[in-house]
Amino acid sequence: MSATLDVSLAPAHEVVAKVAAREISPVELVNTARRAYERRNGELNAIVTPIFDRANAEAREAEQRLARGARPRPLEGLPLAVKDSIPTAGVRTTYGSPTFRDSVPVEDALHIARLRAAGAIIVGKTNTPEFEVGINTRNPLFGQTVHPRDARLGCGGSSGGSAVALAAGMCALADGTDHGGSVRIPASLVGVVGLRPSPGRIPLFPSAWVADPFSVPGPLARSVRDVALMMSVMAGPDPRVPISIDEPAPGPELDPDVRGWRIAWTRDLMGLFAVDDEVGAAVERAARRFAELGCDVEEAAPDWRDAREIIEVVRAYRTTIVMSELRAQAAASGNAWLREYIERADRLLAKDAGAAEAQRSRYLERTAAFFARYRLLLLPATAWTAFPKERDFPEIVGGRRMSGVIEAILATYAVTIAGLPALALPCGASRAGLPIGLQIVGGWHADRDVLHAGVAFEDAA
Repeated sequence: MSATLDVSLAPAHEVVAKVAAREISPVELVNTARRAYERRNGELNAIVTPIFDRANAEAREAEQRLARGARPRPLEGLPLAVKDSIPTAGVRTTYGSPTFRDSVPVEDALHIARLRAAGAIIVGKTNTPEFEVGINTRNPLFGQTVHPRDARLGCGGSSGGSAVALAAGMCALADGTDHGGSVRIPASLVGVVGLRPSPGRIPLFPSAWVADPFSVPGPLARSVRDVALMMSVMAGPDPRVPISIDEPAPGPELDPDVRGWRIAWTRDLMGLFAVDDEVGAAVERAARRFAELGCDVEEAAPDWRDAREIIEVVRAYRTTIVMSELRAQAAASGNAWLREYIERADRLLAKDAGAAEAQRSRYLERTAAFFARYRLLLLPATAWTAFPKERDFPEIVGGRRMSGVIEAILATYAVTIAGLPALALPCGASRAGLPIGLQIVGGWHADRDVLHAGVAFEDAA
């Protein structure tokens, strides 16, 4: 294998081109990922169920397939890490819960089946908070996942294991799910790229709520083009998912020309959330970079002042749906935020849910008006950098004491309830050397715009 093209360092779209040219083999890629796992996972705890022996067997099959003259697939031989809340055929899937300690699904989730059919090779399952609830990746079954740059810090969540596995070179690609920010938050904190696609862009199946407008599967990678490469495989309609989008997904051939685009930027959604000074300054620098790329950039934000009020009810009624069959297990969890989810859901009245949806309709009207004027919105992916692993959320942000998780993640959650696609990618570092993430948000179904802008920003870095 070329010393200049190590899967632990190189962009996946470049690696897969080398595989297609027979300059590097799938077995070499899996072995490189395995060495990174053996070197770092004992400290980081990113992959909780490794399956490198199976991965090696699949890599050998891929090599034999290529040797017979088969056409290379889009993700041929790329090591893939899968979040431990996503069903994987023949591989333990625990949701971070002792209840599912020995659960082994018989079939893959839809987007995993698509990734595997495109040639990706699963190397392991990645850690997540119990039932995906939390922004610090730890659970009673596998314990804490830590930051790849400082083991005293957490890595965010709930797709924290996937983000850390990527950052540490244990895989070339990873998947996650995003509700309140579960792809974007860990991507921001550890310095990788994560996309929350438009709801329905990547159908989530199986699911307790197949028409869920809030929680979506999303790709994570080390570059925007790699995320787009994953999207080109993961996206597409499915007749079992009524909200799935029937249009071609963008691929890695993205045009970085964004001249003339009208873009808004904001540090804090006009005071909706507190933000650390270093983060706000990094976002402002990112806005200036887009201006240098020829964009018409203005400081502005949508009117989302009632986001938190809506979120509190939305998350409660979503909990009644997706946790309906697991209520007893969730209520007995040691995860305090998960228990609070359940208790809030139990108190929810139908009239409150109806009022919140009516309120969200006005929220969506204001969102539409904003994106009729601006093509994109730039804001922090997280208003803070990585926080101590012992905590459930950052204690102080921008000089303000946080009351809880929801207040801490309004930068991402406000985007979720608007139903918009959003990309998190690195835009700088704090004085302590910790990654800072930029969030690029597009209008409804504007995933392609978000990825185009991400490539433009990444290329200009």
